[in-house]
Amino acid sequence: MAVMSDLCEAPAAAGFTRWRLVAAFRRALLIVFVFGQTLVACYYLLWVLPYHGGTWLELAILGLFAVLYAWIAVGFWVAAFGFLFRLMGGDRYSLLRRHRDRDLQSVPLARTAIVMPVYHEPVHWTFSGLKAVYRDLERSGHLEHFEFFILSDSREPDTWLAEQAAWHELVRELGAEGRLFYRRRPVNLNYKSGNVADLLRRWGRRYKYMVVLDADSLISARTLVKMVRLMELEPRVGILQTNPNIINGQSLFARLQQFANRFYSPLFATGLAAIQMGDAAFWGHNAILRVRPFMRHCGLRKLRGPGIFGGPIMSHDFVEAAYMGRAGYEVWLEPGLGESFEESPPTLSDELVRDNRWAKGNLQHLWIMLTAPGLRFAHRMAFLNGVMAYVASPLWLLFLICTTIEAARMTLAPIDYFPDGHQGLFPLWPEWRPEWALALALSTVVLLFLPKILALVDAIFHRLVKGFGGLGRLTVSVLIEIAVSVLLAPLRMLAHSRFVLAALFNVSLKWAGQNRTEETTWSEALRTQLPGMMIGIGWSAFAWSLDRLFFLWSLPVALPLVLAVPTSVLLSRVSIGRSLKARHLLVIPEEQAPLAILEDARAARAQPQPCTGLRPVDRAVLIPDLNRLHWSLARDHRKAVREDNLKAAVTRCLKSGPDTLSASELSQVLQDQSSLAELHRKAWCAPPSGYWGRRIQRLTRENDS
Repeated sequence: MAVMSDLCEAPAAAGFTRWRLVAAFRRALLIVFVFGQTLVACYYLLWVLPYHGGTWLELAILGLFAVLYAWIAVGFWVAAFGFLFRLMGGDRYSLLRRHRDRDLQSVPLARTAIVMPVYHEPVHWTFSGLKAVYRDLERSGHLEHFEFFILSDSREPDTWLAEQAAWHELVRELGAEGRLFYRRRPVNLNYKSGNVADLLRRWGRRYKYMVVLDADSLISARTLVKMVRLMELEPRVGILQTNPNIINGQSLFARLQQFANRFYSPLFATGLAAIQMGDAAFWGHNAILRVRPFMRHCGLRKLRGPGIFGGPIMSHDFVEAAYMGRAGYEVWLEPGLGESFEESPPTLSDELVRDNRWAKGNLQHLWIMLTAPGLRFAHRMAFLNGVMAYVASPLWLLFLICTTIEAARMTLAPIDYFPDGHQGLFPLWPEWRPEWALALALSTVVLLFLPKILALVDAIFHRLVKGFGGLGRLTVSVLIEIAVSVLLAPLRMLAHSRFVLAALFNVSLKWAGQNRTEETTWSEALRTQLPGMMIGIGWSAFAWSLDRLFFLWSLPVALPLVLAVPTSVLLSRVSIGRSLKARHLLVIPEEQAPLAILEDARAARAQPQPCTGLRPVDRAVLIPDLNRLHWSLARDHRKAVREDNLKAAVTRCLKSGPDTLSASELSQVLQDQSSLAELHRKAWCAPPSGYWGRRIQRLTRENDS
């Protein structure tokens, strides 16, 4: 099959494609289901409320309920759509279903850059993953079409020196000269998106496609090759997004996230892809982008709004997808592209640290959604969906506060027959309909938990249960996941509410690398979860004094808050996660039959690292080969930085060691060729009793052993 060249590529705006009509019908159907169901639920609530919406407080409860109910209804119907499409064998309009395997295999590959931005990540662990991707492409016989870039924004000298040394060793081990590159930006501007943009400005025209990875990403060669060939066959597609599965979970928390992602995501991803079709979102990693239109149309200018809505865009991915769609190109999520992986934070605390960053970035999207011209409606709704992922928490908290006030008013205050300005000769009699309240509660439970049952049915129908440990263990795993998700929901609600408030007040954030190994200590859990714990105890005590029935109603929210500290600690325990894995609970198919790329990554990461008492800074100064490496990557900064300042910093470093310099001073010294050379030459002449003399003695002992 002939492949269209760049000159023949035309954006999707050139003509109305059939999928847009299908997408419009599916989205209309979703809207009817969601709003129809929400209207019915609101009608029930209106008659459950004592004054049937006759007070301002009840109207507030009704409005909050409508938003929250519609929010969870969207998730339910997306999963239901996914279940139906999987029963039918998949969506016939998806990119993979358009082309036969033999046609795909005949398509020649194009030059593709594989890009991994890093920022203070564990060096050996991260580079081992990239090594596994490289090896898999090498085995496939398609390595010649791909080049790799490690783009560092690390600021700590010990970290970026270790990165440079690890890159050099990796190039040597793989024989990847001229194919695996490392670059660290001198100025950390605009986060990850700025790092990628910097690469494209310099070398983007060398490549037709770019695959973006996170530091925890793994993609098999089979998937990478298939993605490039699909892009060659579909010139209207600007971004093709895979659905990454979570792997390598060790702690109980990570294993729960891994199981939930792997087991439930086929339904949600299939449903989401079927509704979004060519107006899908980009998740920032594990995706392939068409470089030329991405460079031309997806540049991110600073926002010009007030407070949080000004400055650089923190969450770039959804915005880039929207800009690609505005330019007339299609953006597709393809759930059928398997063998795409990422990892989750190991503890609840680490997940919430990540969510704190994402909350601010997602809230910025509200400004773009409302002000950016020319965006497609589906992408504006994607922005709204991302905003609601965090705004739903303070809305839920406000709903609980309003219902608590209503319960207190009905219990402590006399009945008001003429509430909130109600006038007339006839009083407004309060009414209670417990059977309607029960039906409404059950419908909400169905919306929340029926998708999990549908996932179980889907696994049985497609004969996937063996990969999850068998039907019995799979059912137990689902029950464990449901129980823990119920425990975590109130904790996330309070945390996300705090993040949203902090974002709206434009509290500055520190962007840091992700913890991937450490467990949560009792003191850390007490420090972070104590406020929520006190709220849960206080609310339960108030509910008990108010009304026994209201106390029981409050328990699903209050009890998890009371248990927040032990929950946070126990979920972080690796020993519990391993114990469940040994019993074949919370397992996933990739653990039962590992892929070659996963085995390669696991083996590389398990290799013991040399035990050394020398910091990367010490090794960069003393070891001749490493000093020459870092010197070759440094520049002459004597003109950019005052020469006397550099000389003074070098003198202090030689006299008392690198700890006498600030991180900024040390970075300036280690990025200057003359300073590096002088440090190496004079450190070896240092007296034995000094800092560098002691380091030389330790280095000698290491070499002797």
